[in-house]
Amino acid sequence: METPGSQSSLHRANLERVVRAVRMAGSLTQAEIARTTGLSAATVSNIVRELKDGGTVDVTPTSAGGRRARSVSLSGDAGTVVGVDFGHSHLRVAVGNLAHQVLAEEAEPIDVDASAQEGFDRAEALVHRLLGATGIRLEKVVGVGLGVPGPIDVETGALGSTAILPGWAGTHPREELAERLGVPVHVDNDANLGALGEKVWGSGRGATDLAYIKIASGVGAGLVINNQIYRGPGGTAGEIGHITLDESGPVCRCGNRGCLETFTAARYVLPLLHSSHGADITMPAVVRLARDGDPGCRRVVADIGRNIGSGVASLCNLLNPSRIVLGGDLAEAGDLLLDPVRDSVARYAIPSAARQLTLAPGTLGGRAEVLGALALVLSEMGDSSLLNSSAPSVPAAASVSA
Repeated sequence: METPGSQSSLHRANLERVVRAVRMAGSLTQAEIARTTGLSAATVSNIVRELKDGGTVDVTPTSAGGRRARSVSLSGDAGTVVGVDFGHSHLRVAVGNLAHQVLAEEAEPIDVDASAQEGFDRAEALVHRLLGATGIRLEKVVGVGLGVPGPIDVETGALGSTAILPGWAGTHPREELAERLGVPVHVDNDANLGALGEKVWGSGRGATDLAYIKIASGVGAGLVINNQIYRGPGGTAGEIGHITLDESGPVCRCGNRGCLETFTAARYVLPLLHSSHGADITMPAVVRLARDGDPGCRRVVADIGRNIGSGVASLCNLLNPSRIVLGGDLAEAGDLLLDPVRDSVARYAIPSAARQLTLAPGTLGGRAEVLGALALVLSEMGDSSLLNSSAPSVPAAASVSA
């Protein structure tokens, strides 16, 4: 029997540390594994050799700093992960492996007024279709990540009040999808998953503290603190859209006046352009016209940027993140949006916090949340399942290349 201080238990712990580092990063050189885990280069070399012989990892030649190196990633046939993202008007599903490779991905429109039952019917069918297209059996799926546009109650797992999918409030998305698919399901709100997606594969790479701000039908923030998503005790952390900017401003869906969301979200700002651009104008159209020089659309984008900047300044003063990533349709506006954000941050944030801040548009676009759902599974799954009691062997899970 192993004792806590035995050589065998220490060796097992080191195996799991290496597997965990590779699992979260997708691929690392042996030198990077040593830095990440704190293990010596010799120990890492021996462990990687053992994991490779057991079929847990793949090792490929690469270069780092101009020198030859070996890149280590989990075996592509070690396991499969699935991401499901419900949005304001879409359902997106992705299938990936533990090597951070996306094997299949598809999106389809969804009626926001559809029932939760219909939404899950569609999601279940799309998951099975993509697994069939990739030739992967459901038994190979180690977990499903599920993104929903609303807060998840930490204690009950119920979806909280949401104006984006109003008929879904009070449902239990994790239990519903797990019962249908028969595999573990991990659920989170779309802003948190956007933060995870950008951190693992996008503009947030390398940052230990960041905020992902999604500006779409609503405004929300996913917060990463010390490399971990911060949800708060009730699961509602990151509701930046309800910071008060003007107590005499428009009435928000939350019941308060002048929330940040009432000056930035599509449902509030698009009517400003109805008389000049028609009632059918969309946020992607506003961005496109603004980039083409339309003065009205440029003004709307700039105003949104200044107001978002006020919220970002508050985050800087409270949490001092090193990076802010802007996602959603408006991120495509580039500096037309970012420059006004920077102006507000410079005006309202503590100078030392503003100096340390990097502000960047998201690079994953509409894929950020579904890739974040894949990342959620990779972060929540254990490492013991990837190793057997003797030689390490991994179920086909993988790395997701954006």
